[in-house]
Amino acid sequence: MMRRATFGFVALCALAVAVPAAASRQEDDTRADAARINVRLGVEYMKQGQLATAREKIEKALEQNHEQLREPEKAERHYRQALRLEPDNPDAQNALGAFLCRNGQPAKGEAAFVEAAENPLYRTPEVAFTNAGVCARRAGRLEQAEAYVRRALAQPAIYPEALIQMAGVSYERSNYLQARAFLQRYLDAAPATAAVLLLGHQIERALADEVAAKEYAVRLGTQFPESPEARILADLEREAAE
Repeated sequence: MMRRATFGFVALCALAVAVPAAASRQEDDTRADAARINVRLGVEYMKQGQLATAREKIEKALEQNHEQLREPEKAERHYRQALRLEPDNPDAQNALGAFLCRNGQPAKGEAAFVEAAENPLYRTPEVAFTNAGVCARRAGRLEQAEAYVRRALAQPAIYPEALIQMAGVSYERSNYLQARAFLQRYLDAAPATAAVLLLGHQIERALADEVAAKEYAVRLGTQFPESPEARILADLEREAAE
């Protein structure tokens, strides 16, 4: 059975890095204080409309706060605090959605993304709708994932990530012709990545087009020879030959 390619999660906030368990209590307290300061700075920058700087400060706060990984409910409170102070801020809604999806609450995360996308102040609703689709897809809710991504594709702006997500969802739902069409649309709009080329290979294999599948395999091996996707493809071809 062919392995399915996976794609990166589109979100405003990155996961925090872990702090070694051997860190002293004093170091922990210092990090916690720095995290609280950065959360406050992030909220203040949000109020001033300096969203890029706000995002940087909140991400830094999560990196500094070791409790993000050991006690994620505390990290969630940081996001909700920002939303209480700026309840109509779509970037804060989108960031909360990303956090919830990454921490086992996909339904709540999807709702936060949709709220952000439907906010008239949000200038890139296609991003939030795609995020909701990724969240639903990772939870195995493929029909709902497709519905979200179609809403992203209905926006005026062309968002390549929505195209490749639709290709992936279509493949997983065994709608291979649709998957091929969306993957080709993606390649018309954005550069190929190793994951995209592997997905193209899988789609063409599913459609029994061995010539097209081989073309994707050659591109993957030539352009991204050291990638994990190239190793996966080599494994697939080895298994097929056995």
